[in-house]
Amino acid sequence: MSDLAPLAEAVAVDPLVDHPADYHVFHKFIEHCKGLPAITTAVVWPLSEVALMGAVEAAVEGLIEPTLIGPEDEMKTLAEKIGVDISPYPILQADTEAKAAEIGVAVCRSGAAQSMMKGSLHTDELMKVAMNRDTGLRTARRISHVFIMDTPAYARTLMITDAAINIVPELEDKVHIVQNAIDLAHALGILEPKVALLSAVETVNPKIKSTLDAAALCKMADRGQITGGILDGPLAFDTAVSVKAAAIKKLVSPVAGQADILVVPDLESGNMLAKQLEYLGGAQLAGIVLGARVPTILTSRADSAETRLTSCAVAVLIHYAAHPLVKV
Repeated sequence: MSDLAPLAEAVAVDPLVDHPADYHVFHKFIEHCKGLPAITTAVVWPLSEVALMGAVEAAVEGLIEPTLIGPEDEMKTLAEKIGVDISPYPILQADTEAKAAEIGVAVCRSGAAQSMMKGSLHTDELMKVAMNRDTGLRTARRISHVFIMDTPAYARTLMITDAAINIVPELEDKVHIVQNAIDLAHALGILEPKVALLSAVETVNPKIKSTLDAAALCKMADRGQITGGILDGPLAFDTAVSVKAAAIKKLVSPVAGQADILVVPDLESGNMLAKQLEYLGGAQLAGIVLGARVPTILTSRADSAETRLTSCAVAVLIHYAAHPLVKV
């Protein structure tokens, strides 16, 4: 029998989850920000309708105080075209995307901005500058990305990492990826997040690297090298999110069926999983980059207004988790 024979196993579960299809969680994060001061945010190259509107919406909602970075004349022309007022917000002139990214990172390094928001430039263009060892926003942590998801068929907040930054992370990278996600969960009010280390099977197979990494990460958590969450893996996707699937496979796990965080083997699998949940499962995605000096808000052209606001709200909650307000 092939070593990969378990991959062919079909488990019929109908339905996988029993939660109402109209369940949503994003509004909770925005509500949690009520009463918190807006955070200063460097908005890099907001030259699309979605990018500029997203920054203004978040400012009006009281989540961010934006500084707009890009060609001033073009931003003002776009604002007039889409009917938004950007006159209350500072503008820093930048003639190119690369220059805007440099200015945005420099503003954050100086402490003048508490978060950074991607406008309409490509993510790679922004993160290349942010990840520079000498002039960027790096810390001792590996920088990683998390999709926070509002999935109609799942009653918990679901996070997927890493689906945008680390292409093929090694075990050492995954330690940081997992810890970043756990710290994010704490900021969102999930005190002891359940972390599913995903693979194609639930048993350790020396020929499937993700199962070996999962086993090592679990033992590292047992030894206190990863803290603040409950880890289990390897877990297949179905057993991570479905109690019924786990029961059928006779899998006993504190994480199975109730995962808060899904740690994927690599960027390709994570990106496909997130997009499948979005386009076929009706999920909404908010995106955030962690492990840097400040959180970086990532938005997409396809994002709804609520998704854009949620990404900003997540950045607010991360900031105040690391810098609690001092009560006088």
